[in-house]
Amino acid sequence: MADSLTSLRSLLRELYFGDSGRARIWRYTLLAFDIITIGYFIVSSVLDPDRLHHELDYVIAVVLLIDYLARFIAAEKPVQYATSFTSLADIVVVVSLVAPAFFENFAFLRVIRMLRLMRSYHLLRELRQASGWFRRNEEIIQSAINLIVFVFVVTAVVYVAEHDRNDAINNYLDALYFTVTTLTTTGFGDITMTDSAGRLLTVLIMIFGVALFLRLVQTIFRPNKVHFPCPDCGLSRHDPDAVHCKHCGRVLNIPTEGDWS
Repeated sequence: MADSLTSLRSLLRELYFGDSGRARIWRYTLLAFDIITIGYFIVSSVLDPDRLHHELDYVIAVVLLIDYLARFIAAEKPVQYATSFTSLADIVVVVSLVAPAFFENFAFLRVIRMLRLMRSYHLLRELRQASGWFRRNEEIIQSAINLIVFVFVVTAVVYVAEHDRNDAINNYLDALYFTVTTLTTTGFGDITMTDSAGRLLTVLIMIFGVALFLRLVQTIFRPNKVHFPCPDCGLSRHDPDAVHCKHCGRVLNIPTEGDWS
C-alpha cells in the first residue's frame, strides 16, 4: 500500500511539476479545462440563470475533485496546499455544484460559483512559463483578468441581492448591465434600486468600485512598462526605450531585443 502511494505521488509530481512531454500535455489539458469551465460559468450565468440543468455541473464537480485530490497528493506540503485560497475556493465551488442534488438551488450559489474565476490566477502562472508573448504583455492581461473577475463577482452579488426585490432585474444580464453602467458612472436610469439594501449596495459599488474600475481600465490601456530596477533609487518601472531613470537620472542599460521593423 505504501509503495503504491509512493509511486502514485511520484507520478503525479512528474505530471504537475515535471518538464517531460507528457507533463506539458497534462498541464495544457488542465489549462484548457480551466479556461472552458471559467467560460462556462460566465456564459451559463447569463443564458441559464435559474440553473435548471445540472448534469454538466456534476461532471465539472467530479473533475475538479479529482484534480484537487491529485494536487494534494503531489504537493510538497499537502497541508499548506489544502489551506491555500485557490484550493479552498475549488472545494467551495465543488460543494456549490453538487448542493442542488440535496437542497434547493439557492441563489447565493451563483456567487460561490464565481469563485472559479479566481482560478484564472492559476492560469497566469501556467501561461507565464509557456508563452514569451504572454510574459511581454502579462501586466495588461492580468489587469484585464482582474477587471473581469471584479465585474462578474459584483454582478453576481447584485443579482442575488435584487432579483427577487427589483422588477427591473430579471436575469443575470440585467444585473451585469446595471453593474457596468454604475461602474462607468454612465447611469442611464432605466434600472434603479428601489429598496434600501439595493441603494446601499449601489453606494458601495460607487465608492469602492468606480475607483478600482477606472484604475484597472487605465492599467490596460496605458503604455507598456518594462521591469528593470534602477541600481541607485530602485525604481522598477520604466518606458521600454528609457535611457535614464526618471526618478534619479541614472543611466540605465535595459536589455532589449532591438527594433527589427
